[in-house]
Amino acid sequence: MGELVSQEQIIEIVRKGQQDGKTFAATNGCFDILHVGHVRYLKKTKSLADYSIVMLNSDKSVKLIKGEDRPINCEEDRAEILNALSSVDYVVLFEERSPANLLEAIKPDIYTKGADYTLDTLPERDIVLRNNIKVEFIEFVKGKSTTNVINKCLK
Repeated sequence: MGELVSQEQIIEIVRKGQQDGKTFAATNGCFDILHVGHVRYLKKTKSLADYSIVMLNSDKSVKLIKGEDRPINCEEDRAEILNALSSVDYVVLFEERSPANLLEAIKPDIYTKGADYTLDTLPERDIVLRNNIKVEFIEFVKGKSTTNVINKCLK
């Protein structure tokens, strides 16, 4: 079972773990309404390293990206749900639109993103290259998205 940690705590956890030979895979997202696509994505992320980290968009961050009607679930609830998954070791919140600053501070061994990105289109490209962070692109589960769930509920 995972735990919600501060940015300062996750930086320290990763530094100490890497010194002990442990590996860390990080990903990011809103994870507003958890669905099977999220679960499979997080399981794949966890399978790549000893520990997995979810850099979770705060409520403020989600509103910046998705609009005033989102998130559906508050950051505390989203973090608790993620931490209940065996594939999540740590959840850390960030306030900005992008996890770039946090990713640079954490410096995980691996960074996972959806396969709708490539290294050339990855917004964090410079950070992963500069810090020698391996990137793994994970295929999405067709038709599974929070937006699809919301639209289905609205019908």
